[in-house]
Amino acid sequence: MALGLLSLISTRPPALDTTTGASSIGEWEAAWTKVLTRHVDDAGRIDFDSLRRNHADLDLVVAFVAAVDPITQPRQFPDEYSRLAFYINAYNALTMYGVVQAGVPESLGGLRKFTFFYLRTFVVGGKSISLSKFENDVIRPLGDERIHFALNCMVVSCPRLPRVAFSAAGLEERLDTAARNFIGDSRNVWIEHAKREVWLSAIFDFYTADFLAHAPSLIAYVNRYRTAQVPADFKVRFLEYHWTVNHRKWAYVR
Repeated sequence: MALGLLSLISTRPPALDTTTGASSIGEWEAAWTKVLTRHVDDAGRIDFDSLRRNHADLDLVVAFVAAVDPITQPRQFPDEYSRLAFYINAYNALTMYGVVQAGVPESLGGLRKFTFFYLRTFVVGGKSISLSKFENDVIRPLGDERIHFALNCMVVSCPRLPRVAFSAAGLEERLDTAARNFIGDSRNVWIEHAKREVWLSAIFDFYTADFLAHAPSLIAYVNRYRTAQVPADFKVRFLEYHWTVNHRKWAYVR
């Protein structure tokens, strides 16, 4: 029974094939871009049906993450941008892989949210870690709050999944663009002038401290990335977070 439970919460990575897999960060990013380009549409929705039929490319990406990270091979990650880009790509790839391995459930909400993000483990650099610990203990301590506009947990309320991997070159600009796109989308920031309220994505509720480390208020933070400014005295409310898996065949268009 214990082994059966372990199979539900432990995700064994595919073996790294050194003859066909990536041998450098550049090759790995290219492999991840191949997955994104092939299976993610312009709205950021994932074709999980095609991934379930053929996830060989995704397997190669995940196998690399299992064997390589900034701790085990620091020479491949010479600066903070290379480390941050790797961690964002790795988190997104592992989450996508986890959804495929879980049989592509319709939702990651409720009890499944706890088992998927807190109990299920993945391998990063030879060590098992849950997605929750990966995000909160590894990625967030790097101190860049814009990760919350780039990390993708494969559900409809997440930021839009890009079709190109993040890389160290141009990362600053891409994270700014991700923040601007997310905050500029009325699904994530909705203003009700008559009620003097602004409705923000629940991401701003989940990670308030991260944003307030860079601005005096949540409204001040979102205004950094908006042309139409939110009045500073508006009341902040939070939108419901939708945990429907961002599958092309049933997810909302973002």
